[in-house]
Amino acid sequence: MASKCSGCGPGYKSPLDAMKGPREEIVYVPCIYRNTEVRKPDYLATVNVDPKSPNYCKVIHRLPMPNVNDELHHSGWNACSSCFDDPSKKRNRLILPSLISSRVYVIDVGTDPHAPRIHKTVEPVDMFWKCDLANPHTSHCLGSGQIMISTLGDPSGNGKGGFVLLDGETFELVGNWELPGEARPFGYDFWYQPRHNVMISTEWGAPKRLANGFNPADLEAGHYGQCLHVWDWNTHKHIQTLDLGEEGAIPLEIRFLHDPAAAEGYVGCALQGTVFRFYKTQKGDWAAERVIKVPVKKVEGWILPEMSGLITDILISLDDRFLYFSNWLHGDVRQYDITDRRNPHMVGQVFLGGSIQNDGPVKVLEDSELDSQPSPRIVKGKRIKGSPQMLQLSLDGKRLYVTTSLYSAWDKQFYPELIKYGSVMMQIDVDTVKGGLRLNENFLVDFGAEPEGPALAHEVRYPGGDCTSDIWL
Repeated sequence: MASKCSGCGPGYKSPLDAMKGPREEIVYVPCIYRNTEVRKPDYLATVNVDPKSPNYCKVIHRLPMPNVNDELHHSGWNACSSCFDDPSKKRNRLILPSLISSRVYVIDVGTDPHAPRIHKTVEPVDMFWKCDLANPHTSHCLGSGQIMISTLGDPSGNGKGGFVLLDGETFELVGNWELPGEARPFGYDFWYQPRHNVMISTEWGAPKRLANGFNPADLEAGHYGQCLHVWDWNTHKHIQTLDLGEEGAIPLEIRFLHDPAAAEGYVGCALQGTVFRFYKTQKGDWAAERVIKVPVKKVEGWILPEMSGLITDILISLDDRFLYFSNWLHGDVRQYDITDRRNPHMVGQVFLGGSIQNDGPVKVLEDSELDSQPSPRIVKGKRIKGSPQMLQLSLDGKRLYVTTSLYSAWDKQFYPELIKYGSVMMQIDVDTVKGGLRLNENFLVDFGAEPEGPALAHEVRYPGGDCTSDIWL
């Protein structure tokens, strides 16, 4: 699924070259049992998404982890397009951090891509003792051949936004990326842009506060973040903090534009349903401005009188034309044209579950966007439980994959039916000319029908790289 040429390393020469890559045939999806009624290890599912295959929409392999309660979450690669110029590198190991246990599994997907196997486990004690960090989240491969993983906390469950480095060959834990004393109060996601000598990281919250659910009192007490952190990529020094204020509370997924020369990008801020554009100023420092705000809905029958969208995942198409995000509470996926970087405008929207369905307990009293509450979605005979959350776009931008689990403790709190019935993966057809989203009614992967019991499916990853894993130098 990667480009093939003499002397080339993994991935693609450029984002536009990647858009010409082959159609995805299988995807890897972490499936979680923590906080469910199933006392089994989490596992990595291999799902067939080739419409020409008799196994289309089926889980064709399951790789259980050797431990329970890991909370698999996001994944990355040992090598990606940042190593394109290095023919000695191969994209053959999936890096799979565990958000709660702090283990990092290195998965061999090269020997048999359809049947991954565990290659190595980095134990929590290594991260605790060598780095004084815990709760790993985002992993990115570096042009140097190393692997960098962001963290949420310290070994005691307090917030601590640092970064660990793994050796790209042995997968031994090397140490911290950040300089001593430079870790931030909170951590979550990050993206780097070497041509501008910059890396920017985001904040979620203190692990021991969010581990078992969301308590608004923890927000008031300062246990959740609202800042972006700017780092010097070469020296690893923290150089600037961008406080996004209350409107930017809980900034989660961050995306630079894919163009490696670009000095701007977007970050989705969960709590108040906003998207900020961050950019390099003429002075050479960095700034941020809000460019999208999803209006809150006044409701009754819910835990609060107002419901925000809760933006939980965002991504950008490889041609830097469209931005997509999910509103995990409202239940919709949106597509924005970002050709005018400062003024995105919505060109596509589809509702797939959520908390404001017209036959549910929540009544919308005031809504500046909708005339009526959305109807439930039934796909291949199954009613969609939960709400659209993790997103992954095909290389050509024409298919958007969606799963419905956010994080097991928050799933249990906001969508308890996910615990009983499991999550699903859906596919949305994308109009890449004028914009527009339409659910593919013939595609559904039902993780509620798994052999060991209903599972919570999270991030979607392609074997050959995708628009949330690969960074170009």
